[in-house]
Amino acid sequence: MADEIKKVMLAYSGGLDTSSIVPWLKENYNCEVICFVADVGQGAEDLEGVEKKAIASGATKCIVKDLKEEFIKNYVYPTLKTGAVYEGTYLLGTAMARPVIAKALVDEALKEGVQAVAHGCTGKGNDQVRFESAVAALAPQLKVIAPWRIWKMRSREDLLNYLAERHIPTTATLKKIYSRDANAWHISTEGGELEDTWNRASENVWTWTVDPEKAPNEPEFVTIGVKKGEVVSVNGQELSPYNCLKTLNEIAAKHGVGRVDITENRLVGMKSRGCYETPGGTVMNAALRAVEELVLDKQVRSWRSVLAEQFAQLVYDGRWFTPLCKAILGSANAIAEDLDGEVVMKLYKGSVTCVQKRSDKSLFNAEFCTFEEDEVYNQKDADGFIRLYSLPARIRKLNEQARNQK
Repeated sequence: MADEIKKVMLAYSGGLDTSSIVPWLKENYNCEVICFVADVGQGAEDLEGVEKKAIASGATKCIVKDLKEEFIKNYVYPTLKTGAVYEGTYLLGTAMARPVIAKALVDEALKEGVQAVAHGCTGKGNDQVRFESAVAALAPQLKVIAPWRIWKMRSREDLLNYLAERHIPTTATLKKIYSRDANAWHISTEGGELEDTWNRASENVWTWTVDPEKAPNEPEFVTIGVKKGEVVSVNGQELSPYNCLKTLNEIAAKHGVGRVDITENRLVGMKSRGCYETPGGTVMNAALRAVEELVLDKQVRSWRSVLAEQFAQLVYDGRWFTPLCKAILGSANAIAEDLDGEVVMKLYKGSVTCVQKRSDKSLFNAEFCTFEEDEVYNQKDADGFIRLYSLPARIRKLNEQARNQK
């Protein structure tokens, strides 16, 4: 099979793993390597000099694609409409980024005429499944190479020695404690002291958000505009999806909003502990749920909750490019048609609370639910309603009493 592969496109980050994969591919497949870098908002520091690093590692070309707006508009916002939160806590930051990266990787791979794509995911994680499932759905003719499942190297030291033997420069060292993954939506941290669930996460773990105990002693109030289930403005200023998120990230991080420390069930079967920081996303999610409280009736809100659980599992498991994804998003978009409104969110020492909300589509009507005298609701109507509502329980007990008397 190696003889059939003349050109490979590598999903490249510039880190130790992918820097080692470039020469390894060339040596083991005798092929040309093109690197692909997705800018999903991980930050200038991670992208600085990435093209130079790729070429120094042996790549013939490095393509850098800005996917920030596409990521937030076409992947994050649709997910927010469903209300998806994995295992009740995780706002799916890494999982949502994988399909947008994989799609762009495949698009560029087809343009470049490669025979295979490669990635640096380990055989223990979720990302290998997410990437490879996406490639299978979008371009099944492409072969996938996963070096971590093939090569004999097993440690960071092995990779550093491998590069040193080939005189390939790297800024990586043995001192790396944590494994981090960042994009515009969140940053995740694993490893270090987090590998023992009895250890408290030190302040070294958190990089985006202020310690809630050290956050300002005065709350901050943020006004968020929502249209069709999407955040469209922050404090009265209309912004693109990415810029709405960027603005809220800056505001919420100052107040320590969006920290979670969880032990989750990975797709491959093991449990892993991770600390996630999602400041702006936490505010967005809370804002949309607040508008739902006004607009959705009981049955629709219940159905949306079902969609949320299903979609959270789907995104986490890497099944974005499937008919089920289209079906769930179709339902979520229908529900979001009337989700227009404005909310005021209170940010204070790690918490976010909706303190004001309004919507032209609101089902709330003070004339009906007032505790004062009203002329629109006849309380006597409740008699018949309760009698019919409790009829099954009444019949069950009457039948039981009849049987006992025999």
